Amino acid sequence: MSSRFSNEIKAEALRLGFFACGISKARPVDDATAQQFTEWLSEGRQAGMHYMENHLDKRLDPRLLMEGLKSIVSVALNYSPQKRIPENEYQIAAYAYGQDYHDIVKQKLHQLASFIADHYPTPDDDNNGQSHELSYRVFSDSAPVLERYWAVQAGLGWEGRNHQLIIPNAGSMFFLGELFLNIDLDYDTPQPNRCGTCRRCIEACPTKALTDDGFDANRCISYQTIENRSEIPSDIADKMGNTIYGCDRCQQACPWNRFAQPTDEPLLQPRQELLQMTKEKWKNLTEEDYRRLFKGSAVKRAKFSGLTRNIKAINDHETD
Repeated sequence: MSSRFSNEIKAEALRLGFFACGISKARPVDDATAQQFTEWLSEGRQAGMHYMENHLDKRLDPRLLMEGLKSIVSVALNYSPQKRIPENEYQIAAYAYGQDYHDIVKQKLHQLASFIADHYPTPDDDNNGQSHELSYRVFSDSAPVLERYWAVQAGLGWEGRNHQLIIPNAGSMFFLGELFLNIDLDYDTPQPNRCGTCRRCIEACPTKALTDDGFDANRCISYQTIENRSEIPSDIADKMGNTIYGCDRCQQACPWNRFAQPTDEPLLQPRQELLQMTKEKWKNLTEEDYRRLFKGSAVKRAKFSGLTRNIKAINDHETD
């Protein structure tokens, strides 16, 4: 496949609003990654996210997710906010300021797939001169895919000590997505890890979920405030600060995020009502308020009961 067509795909991805796009060859993940991931699971560091244990074979070999898969197009969509919730008010993670990223990223990937189908340049000589029928699948945190691994393989950036994809001179505030294709393309090469000796993310993690030995979701404020359906452990609640949904502290500490530029994607902009929420309003949040405030938002993953539990946990520790 010509490098020209691969470059045209990347150019279209940028036109659709993605910040970065790269392409990697579909194959099993490398042995070191497979071993690291299976050990992470066996040690229980995925906490209550038992779905991470499902379809392990597919996570380690994406070709099992789609027949005939040959190429993985990885994309990154910037979500760094233009406006932020005032620092003295309760905080939610910046990725959840706007509409649900799953839908936004996948819609753009479907558009990219349509472009590829319309511009696929050459007939398949092995098919008696008939054009090869394009097949594809799109994902964004919606399938057993090691997204950061494939973004690294596609040359978008490297995985930092905060276990986020870091894009050079842009930071880590990006949604990732994948377009699986049954055609060969030109493939990119990984970039070197440029974290160096920096440990600011590890030092900034209030619960020590990040260590030099890796990441433990059991201690992660994001896990506890979003995925956990039980009570938040007291020692974790004590470290939540003003955070009622998610946590950005490891990203805020990362020096690469000083290069972050605010997103211009309209669907990722926060509602004015969200920016005007005060602690008093949060404490008196009704289910009707919740539904209105977070209609179409990723915050709905925590449910009304989870969000009010988080607010109560902070309030209880503020008054202790």
